[in-house]
Amino acid sequence: MGSKQSSMETKANGGGQQPEDTTRTSSSSSWNVVRAGPAPEASASISNRLALGAGCYWGTEKYVVKDFQKQFPGAIKKALVGFVSPLASPRIKNPTYKQVCTGESGHVEVLYVELNNPSKHFEELCRFFFTFHDPTLKNRQGNDVGFQYSSWIFCDDKEQFQIAQKVRNELQVAMDQKVVTAFSNRQVETQLADLSEFTQAHTEHQEYLFKNPNGYCNHRIRLKQWYELKKKK
Repeated sequence: MGSKQSSMETKANGGGQQPEDTTRTSSSSSWNVVRAGPAPEASASISNRLALGAGCYWGTEKYVVKDFQKQFPGAIKKALVGFVSPLASPRIKNPTYKQVCTGESGHVEVLYVELNNPSKHFEELCRFFFTFHDPTLKNRQGNDVGFQYSSWIFCDDKEQFQIAQKVRNELQVAMDQKVVTAFSNRQVETQLADLSEFTQAHTEHQEYLFKNPNGYCNHRIRLKQWYELKKKK
């Protein structure tokens, strides 16, 4: 999988929605990194659907459904754990958990999310996503190793892509300037792809950490302050 992953972001679903990431064309030294206030609102037409891959989906679900909503009550309309492939032609259709666990199906463990107010909460959720896992790890989170545990944001329209790109770049520049030092490495490995077919995991995997509070989870809050970029004059 390693040799293919670097090209997936441009090939996923034919690259249908993905705009040019112009924020990466400027040197990190061109920006001032400052403490961020509330995220700006998106347009009223932005999609409310997305999926987040941040390692084991039990922890992703817990942190988004419980911890994100501590900050933004009522933000989540629907959340389900399952699998999405960033490949244009997934190797397996409707994979089982065991098939995904091999790391060979080309799927990622994700939390599928629908937001009640995406214009207000999509960017906030993207920011939060980067705080509870380590986006600098490639094909792993903690002891969980394999492509299925890689870091992805699956977007449903062009505006989502632009916002996710911006947020990812904010973190990268903050790391380049050593304002953020909370992660294992110095390069953000999170990739973006079109939100394609979602395969829901079995019932026993849904709300797992709510039903098993002492169950396995390697997520934790690593970053408590978000930073944004201001162009140097």
